[in-house]
Amino acid sequence: MSTASIESKPRARLPEWLRLKLPTSSSFIATRNLLADLQLHTVCESAKCPNHWECWSRGTATFMIAGDRCTRACGFCAVATAKPLALEADEPQRVAEATRRLQLKHVVITAVARDDLADGGAEHFRQTITAVRAANPGIVIEVLVPDFLDRELSLDTVLAAEPHIFNHNLETVRRLTPSVRSRATYDRSLSVLGKVKAKRGDAVFTKSGLMLGLGETEAELFTAMADLRGVHCDLLTLGQYLQPTLKHLPVVEYVSPEKFAEYRRVAEQMGFAHAASGPLVRSSYHADEFAPIPASATAHAG
Repeated sequence: MSTASIESKPRARLPEWLRLKLPTSSSFIATRNLLADLQLHTVCESAKCPNHWECWSRGTATFMIAGDRCTRACGFCAVATAKPLALEADEPQRVAEATRRLQLKHVVITAVARDDLADGGAEHFRQTITAVRAANPGIVIEVLVPDFLDRELSLDTVLAAEPHIFNHNLETVRRLTPSVRSRATYDRSLSVLGKVKAKRGDAVFTKSGLMLGLGETEAELFTAMADLRGVHCDLLTLGQYLQPTLKHLPVVEYVSPEKFAEYRRVAEQMGFAHAASGPLVRSSYHADEFAPIPASATAHAG
């Protein structure tokens, strides 16, 4: 589908269950000011997440490291595609300070794809995890990573810092992957998750997510879920795809809350340790409610 055809098609009216009320709490303003003070990027803003009003009001955010310019151009993602800037050496410490000030017990750290770097940004992830743990002992650390082109050294670098949850999104079903994701492949993402589980076993929980409403069939969705279980993925998120701008892929279907509830039951029957499934669910939405957490979560408490 061309950009012109996407732009010429008006966006469908959101169903009632996706209409949000903007919060007016002081916590939202405090979180926004803290992020601005520490000059941090969040996926909440850069990806135009519909939940960022709620999350910031709860005093939490998903930190996006390694800049706000991505080397990929996925059809669903609002993060800017451009030549990245150099990594900021003090960013790990600034993220750590934010977790300390917000008194977080669970943090999600993600990043743009940095295919321009030899390690895809893996060392920057390692440094950030290490800095966060030093500033906030006992915190549960979840990383949401790109595929690192499935490089063993990059995966080992991130795992060396011992995150508790290793999240990499499959994003969509096999058939739609070429039109939805840039450079990423369905099998490569499964390989990343499988390798992490093989390397770390029960010492880390693996997690993945899919967006619904891009034109997938129910059978294709169940196959993707089964493929994730085939590489021993522990945690699953299922959420509604929302078109961030008219230049992005259109929504094919708005999936009902009842269907999402059904899919959660199917995921649990498949053996996922935890499944979050709902129209507004995102990879890091209420991530601190996911359970169980590995026993190693408190191993670094001091």
